[in-house]
Amino acid sequence: MLQRWRLPILGGLATLFGLLAVWWTVDRVLLDRQPIVVGILHSQTGPMAISELSMVDAEVLALEELNADGGLLGRPIRWVIADGASDWPTFARKAQELINDQKVDVIFGCWTSASRKTVLPVVEAANHLLVYPMAYEGLEQSPNVIYVGAAPNQQIIPAVQWAASNLEAKRFMLVGSDYIWPRCVNAIAGDQIRGLGAELVSEMYVPFGTDRVDAVIQEIVRSRPDVVLSSVVGDSAVAFFRRLRQAGIRSEDVPVISFSVAENELQNMSGGDMVGDYAAWNYFQSIDSPANQAFVSNFKARYGRDHTTSAVTASSYTAVKLWAQAVREAGTSDVVQVRSSMRSQSTLAPEGVVSIDRQTNHAWLPVRIGQIRPDGQFEIVWDSQRAVRPVPFPLTRSRADWEQFVRDLYQSWGRRWSRPVSATEAAPAGRPRG
Repeated sequence: MLQRWRLPILGGLATLFGLLAVWWTVDRVLLDRQPIVVGILHSQTGPMAISELSMVDAEVLALEELNADGGLLGRPIRWVIADGASDWPTFARKAQELINDQKVDVIFGCWTSASRKTVLPVVEAANHLLVYPMAYEGLEQSPNVIYVGAAPNQQIIPAVQWAASNLEAKRFMLVGSDYIWPRCVNAIAGDQIRGLGAELVSEMYVPFGTDRVDAVIQEIVRSRPDVVLSSVVGDSAVAFFRRLRQAGIRSEDVPVISFSVAENELQNMSGGDMVGDYAAWNYFQSIDSPANQAFVSNFKARYGRDHTTSAVTASSYTAVKLWAQAVREAGTSDVVQVRSSMRSQSTLAPEGVVSIDRQTNHAWLPVRIGQIRPDGQFEIVWDSQRAVRPVPFPLTRSRADWEQFVRDLYQSWGRRWSRPVSATEAAPAGRPRG
C-alpha cells in the first residue's frame, strides 16, 4: 500500500508528464503544418533570362499543382525565387542566402554550367541539395546534386552520330559561347568527330552575352562545313542565327544543330532565322503523348496560349515532381533523407519515362533530334524510342583526364568558369563577372 505522502508527488508527476505530452503533440502538429520551403534560383535578368524565365514558370506550375493537391505530408509548400542575374558570383551569393537565410529544403536552379559550378561548393559545404534541370556537358558528379537534364551521351554524342549518318556530314565546325559548358561540349564532340573519321574544320567561340559574332559568320562562309554544331547561348544565339541568314547561309547550305536553342528562344527570333535547322534535346512541345498534351495544356492555361514549352520547361517541371515523390517516400522534407530518396525515383514525364540513376545521380532520358518548322515548333526527325542510361564521363577519355581538362580550363581563366572578356569584346547587353 502506497504511503499517503507519496500520492501528491505521483499526482504531480502525472500532471507534469501529461502537460509535456500535450506540449509535444501541439508542437509536433504545429511543426508539421509549417510550410516546406523551396528555393528557385535562375536568371530573371541579363543575357540568360531569355532561356531561364521559362524554367521558373515550370517550377512554379509544378509547385502550385502540389499545393492544389494538398501540399506534401499535409504541409503547404512555399517558394522563394532568387535572381542569379546571368552572373556567376551572384548565383553563389543567392544560393547562400536561400540556404542560410530562407532555410530552404531544396534548390531548383541554374542553366549555365558556370552558374552551377559556382553554386556547387556552396551546396556541398552546407550538405544541401541542388536539383539541376538543364542538359549539360557532364564531367561532374556530386552527391549533393541531382542532374535531371541530359548527360553528353543523351544529347551531344547522338547528335554528332546522327549528323554523320543522316546528313552525311564529313566536315564539322564547332561554335560556342566562351565558358565552361561549350568548351566541354566541343571537346566531347571533337572526340566523337575524330572517332568517326570526319574532319573538324574549325572551332570558334564568342564572349558570353555578346552580339559580336561576325568573325564566326565569316569563318562559316569561308570554310563551308557540312554542318555546324552550336553551343552559343542566350541573346548571343539570337544574334548568331540572324547574322547567319543575313550572310546568305541557309539551312539547306550549311545546317546547324543547336544544343541550346529551343522553342522559347525561337519566339524571340525573327521568322525564318532558324527554319530548317536542327536541335538536339530530350523533349519537344510537339511530342504526341497524353502526358505531354496534359503538360502543354496546363502550362498554357497558367501562362497564356502564346507561351511555349521546351526541353528546359519540361525538365524543370519533372524535377519538381521527382523531388515531391522523394519527399513523400522519405516521409520528411529533411535534405539528407530526401536526397537519398531522390536516387530511386522514376516518373512518366512529358518527355517520357524519366528515372534517376542511383550510381550517377543523373537521369535516364529519351533522346530526340528535331528540325525547326516555320511555326517555331520542331518536327521530330529522330527518336531513341526509350530512355538512355546516363554516362556523365564519355568513354573517349578517362574520368581523371576529363576532370583534369575541366581543372585546366578553370585555372587558365584565372580560377573562373568563363574566359575573362576584355572591354573591347564586351557586348552592350553586358556579361557576367567571374
